[in-house]
Amino acid sequence: MKAGLSFLLLLVLAAPCAAQDTVFTDVTPLASNAELSRRLLTPLTVVQMQKVLAREGQVLAGQPVAIANEKFLLHVPPDEPANGYGLMVFVPPWKDARLPKGWSGPLDSNGIIFVSAAASGNDQYDMSRRLPLAVAAAHNVMRRFKVDPARVFAAGMSGGSRVAMRLALGYPDVFRGALLNAGSDVPGTRMASVPPRELFTRFQEQSRLVYLTGEQDKVNLDADRRSNTGMRSLCMFNTDIIVMRGLGHETADAPSLSRGLAALQAPVTVDAAALAACRAGIESEMTARLDQVDRLLAQGRRDEARTALYETDERFGGLAAPRSLKLDLKREKPP
Repeated sequence: MKAGLSFLLLLVLAAPCAAQDTVFTDVTPLASNAELSRRLLTPLTVVQMQKVLAREGQVLAGQPVAIANEKFLLHVPPDEPANGYGLMVFVPPWKDARLPKGWSGPLDSNGIIFVSAAASGNDQYDMSRRLPLAVAAAHNVMRRFKVDPARVFAAGMSGGSRVAMRLALGYPDVFRGALLNAGSDVPGTRMASVPPRELFTRFQEQSRLVYLTGEQDKVNLDADRRSNTGMRSLCMFNTDIIVMRGLGHETADAPSLSRGLAALQAPVTVDAAALAACRAGIESEMTARLDQVDRLLAQGRRDEARTALYETDERFGGLAAPRSLKLDLKREKPP
């Protein structure tokens, strides 16, 4: 009898840790409305939002979600790596929180914790739920477990993948990159704004993006190529495109996920000369656009100036501030 119980105990201890529903309670200022807006929206978008709130006697403050009321799925590998676990914060397209089929093996072999929020699918708003839930999840897991900060990644599938890309862009001090499974956007657009300069510099130098899409998913393969081209135009060179053979618009299978994780964790390399030259090109283009806005204002062509200014704000986001904000104030002054 004792031998049988001992054998059963060994089986339990050796089994992979099952994913568990969990609740987090720690609140982080990184998930506040003000910080989300600063990092994920263009400066002029934030200004317009603040004006709308001011007319209603409100300010941009507080937390968009009450974290203690939310549910998360947490999967922890059975063995903790010497330098700490990796962490994948997964944004789903579906309503529930689940571990995609076949993912536990690659995650466990890489020592990567998986966490995903419930009620964070494509039917939810990004700024008020999906993004703050992901940031809060990362914060809470890192408080609870020993996590290697160099191996903290955002991930998602389809619409959730697009949210993961925004997390990588706006929070490079939290996420060292993103695994984009069948979904991506072009940076420098409303769907993927360029964050403030200090954050975008960090993103260019330390982050990595891995596009992971099925070969039959032609729409998203095309989107990946456009997104990757857009990233390179903004001096983000640490990207990989992996085509999953035989798959369509679906979550990665285990072999594809293993390839994606290997690429995601590869050392980031920076060609200093190429990066400097690319950044100089961006500065030149951005300065020319802002100079044109200034000339249009001087000529009294305010409507044209507004259009040019907001196009520049969308393209360069936080890189164009504070000059873009000063020009907006100048535009609003009575002639």
